[in-house]
Amino acid sequence: MTPGRLRLSRILARGHATTTRRRLQGALSLDHFLQRTRVIAFYRAILRGTTRIAHAPTKAETRKLVRDEFERHRHVKDLSHIRYLLSTGKTQWESMERYIGGM
Repeated sequence: MTPGRLRLSRILARGHATTTRRRLQGALSLDHFLQRTRVIAFYRAILRGTTRIAHAPTKAETRKLVRDEFERHRHVKDLSHIRYLLSTGKTQWESMERYIGGM
C-alpha cells in the first residue's frame, strides 16, 4: 500500500470511529427507553380519554394542560423522578376519568 493510500485510509477510519462515538453519546439506556415508552403510551391514553369530554372548550383546555405538564417535565433524566411523575400522573388521570365519566 502506498503511503498516500495508507494516510487516506487512516483518516477515513478515524472519521468513522468519531462519528459512531458521537452518535452513541445521545443513545438512551434500556431503562430510559422503557420509561420513555411508558410515558408516551400514557400521554396517548390521556389524549384518547379526552375525546369523551363533550364540551369542546373544556376538551381543548384539558389537552393544553396535559401537553404543558408533559413539556414542563420533558428534560427530566432521573429514572426515579420519571417513575414518580408517571405514578402521580396516573393517579391524577384516574380521578379525572371518574369526573369525566360522571359528566
